[in-house]
Amino acid sequence: MDFPNLPAALGSALAARGYTALTPVQSEVTADAAHGRDLLVSAQTGSGKTVAFGLAMAEQLLSEDGALPPAAAPMALAIAPTRELALQVAKELAWLYADARIATCVGGMDASRERRALNHGAHIVVGTPGRLRDHAERGALKLGQLRVAILDEADEMLDMGFRDDLEALLDQTPPERRTLLFSATLPRPIVQLAKTYQRDALRISTVSEQRGHGDIAYRAVTVSPADIEHAVINLLRFYEAETAMLFCATRDNVRHLHAGLVERGFAAVALSGEHSQNERNQALQALRDRRARVCVATDVAARGIDLPTLSLVIHVEMPRDAEVLQHRSGRTGRAGKKGTAVLIVPYPRRRRVEMMLRGARIATEWGEVPSAEEIRAKDRERLLETLLAPVEVDDDDRALAAELLAQRSPEDIAAALVAAQRAALPAPEELTGQAPSENAQKGHRDGFDDVVWFRMNIGRRQNADPRWVLPLLCRRGHVTKSEIGAIRIGPMETQFQVPSALAGRFAAAVRASANSDGEDENGVRIEQMEGAAPPRAARVPQRRPGGGAPTARGPRRR
Repeated sequence: MDFPNLPAALGSALAARGYTALTPVQSEVTADAAHGRDLLVSAQTGSGKTVAFGLAMAEQLLSEDGALPPAAAPMALAIAPTRELALQVAKELAWLYADARIATCVGGMDASRERRALNHGAHIVVGTPGRLRDHAERGALKLGQLRVAILDEADEMLDMGFRDDLEALLDQTPPERRTLLFSATLPRPIVQLAKTYQRDALRISTVSEQRGHGDIAYRAVTVSPADIEHAVINLLRFYEAETAMLFCATRDNVRHLHAGLVERGFAAVALSGEHSQNERNQALQALRDRRARVCVATDVAARGIDLPTLSLVIHVEMPRDAEVLQHRSGRTGRAGKKGTAVLIVPYPRRRRVEMMLRGARIATEWGEVPSAEEIRAKDRERLLETLLAPVEVDDDDRALAAELLAQRSPEDIAAALVAAQRAALPAPEELTGQAPSENAQKGHRDGFDDVVWFRMNIGRRQNADPRWVLPLLCRRGHVTKSEIGAIRIGPMETQFQVPSALAGRFAAAVRASANSDGEDENGVRIEQMEGAAPPRAARVPQRRPGGGAPTARGPRRR
């Protein structure tokens, strides 16, 4: 394959790697208009941007005959937010520049070994901001001869608090250096950084107007807050992805969910700030060699991770904004492969999430958590496909098969094989919100003549529904479904009954599960009403147009 805009050595390296054409971002940064200029590039993860900036800096590294000078002070510096991403960048550049000496400087590695590598000379240095700054301040990293500086995932580095480190490094480089700034998004701090350290930068964007990634299907499922962990189980079982990543907000939640998955039989690993570098390496290796199929992680811990088999991302806890959602989801759907990102949305937060997705122009399909019946149907399809697939057998296999057939019928042998396959699958969960309880009714029930009325600050406008309101009341009030009476859902609030004998205990449990504002983590407030609940408004009979008998319909919606 011929790459006319590239030096012959790089074209040969790409062809040997299996490239038949450049990706959009690679084409843009190597176009004639980009030669010699600073670049401000918006590109999604998985778009080939690492190779893109490797190609873009060729004119600063290679002579006219395509050769590299002897290694001395670094000519190129690539800065990445995490050690995993930095090591991945170094690995990509190593095959692209086969003759280059590349030094890595990342946290958690042997700093003295890194200093020795720098003292021996390097064409390219790749590292994380903190470690690079440390080497620069100790005199091991000399940036006076730098020709090109690359900031990869710059928005992530600013979010992680590395602005001072980045500025300290860039301030030590020659003013005539070329600066390539790559970022999935361009928030205001990135634009300001570009204005300070770039000159007449060429703006390149390969991010489509439709947010997210073209190869990622976004889906959202609504659940009762008490059903979130069960929803995770059913989603994992329904999709049976080769590799799945689950995002939680805190390390405590990562620990709790990981323990629950392992207990249920999932091959899962965890990544959070509490894990050492050695533990992180072991977890990632388990995912790569298929000993584990599920990774539970926090946002920061998952940055820079590239798993080629990752096809499912589950947002167990909603991210703070659409930018984080995009970065999380970008772990899948890479290099032309299809991926799925599922958002688990507690019922009270649906409107807020819908507004976030609408504002970010992320097309999302809303639905329910897969039920146990749907999962069993999927299992049946997958089992048939697996067991009917052609396999190679030798004489020993055939002899054992004949012995089995002599002792058991074909139906018994097939049933045993199916049972063995099923035994390895964790059982799906029954969600409380998927089958409305007979107790979650709005009318009066026997045994609730002496009651106390309570109210919640959510109603129909907040998608209140007995299917998830009832489990929420049971969880907050430490009662059973049979101990909740009539439920009345209004436009802005919901009223419900609790037997007088249980009202004091119920109220105390609700207070204990609330914050200082009297609300739970989803902003739901439960409080006792003064006196009896107001009666329902009577329906006013409406006459049919043109006369006739009245009907019991309410006012017509407009």
